[in-house]
Amino acid sequence: MLTWMPELKGRSLMRMTSFTDEEMMNLIDLAAQLKARRAAGIRGDLLHRKNIALIFEKSSTRTRNSSIIAARDEGGGAEYLTRPDIHFGKKESVKDTARVLGRIYDGILFRGFRQSTVEELAKWSGVPVWNGLTDDYHPTQIFADLLTVKETFGSLRDCTVAYVGDGRNNVANSLMMGCAKAGVRYVCCTPKELWPDEAVLAEAEAVAKRNGVDIRVFSDPKKGVKGANVLYTDVWVSMGEEAKTAERIKMLRPYQINMDLMKATGNLDGKLMFLHCLPAFHDFNTEVTKDSGALEVTDEVFESKYSKVFDESENRMHTIKALFVSALCDRAAL
Repeated sequence: MLTWMPELKGRSLMRMTSFTDEEMMNLIDLAAQLKARRAAGIRGDLLHRKNIALIFEKSSTRTRNSSIIAARDEGGGAEYLTRPDIHFGKKESVKDTARVLGRIYDGILFRGFRQSTVEELAKWSGVPVWNGLTDDYHPTQIFADLLTVKETFGSLRDCTVAYVGDGRNNVANSLMMGCAKAGVRYVCCTPKELWPDEAVLAEAEAVAKRNGVDIRVFSDPKKGVKGANVLYTDVWVSMGEEAKTAERIKMLRPYQINMDLMKATGNLDGKLMFLHCLPAFHDFNTEVTKDSGALEVTDEVFESKYSKVFDESENRMHTIKALFVSALCDRAAL
């Protein structure tokens, strides 16, 4: 029998603070239950006749496919909608689109640019809305990250996560708060120019303190990762910032996760893993890296025994499924 908190019914996810600490951990537990169920070959009907709109302004591999299969596995459906497919934000306002789609669909997952857009969808649609990524936050990614750490180490407690790279991007913002809510020590290794936003940092620090852990920010990556159990990075240039590619490569080259940085944790022979939300520029054959070599992570680390990036990638589906099921499933049907 699957179990989860009834308080999650009908809930939207805008950012990590949309759920209490307990609710967040409960969703991660539900994702683990759903993952085990799928591994046992069970395809259920928890989302029978439920339909989800996927509004995507940005391209996607993991979020798109995870959402579609998450719905399909439990008897539901998902429709992929890009800007050319609908009048979203052009001939029709976000508010009007929300009110139309809310009459047709049972939930909406949005992946795009502005945080205000996903919040407007949630305000006017009348159905649960989930943030699949905005310029500010990427909460669905962090549920998968925390599940992966818990699976690998058996617990999230007594764990230190070190994020290395652009410390104020959407993944870093959400990972910092997710760790704070889970009682995980968080370290951000980033240049001064890319330190987390002061308000975002202060909010996460207050939550971390409540849960008995701390958040630290370092400009020296080797000093910052000492004692870390998880090294995490993201691309150096976020979508929409391509004009800054050369500048970011120069600024962040000292923050590349390579085997020397892994060794600097002091945990090479102990509890240590590497995570990346993907896609990753780790080799010499991509369009971006053909002239500059590997960027945020070397191939040696990416392909090493420490790398759990494909477990993490798979867990996007299980955690998104948990969001859909907890918000849309009638528990009486269980």
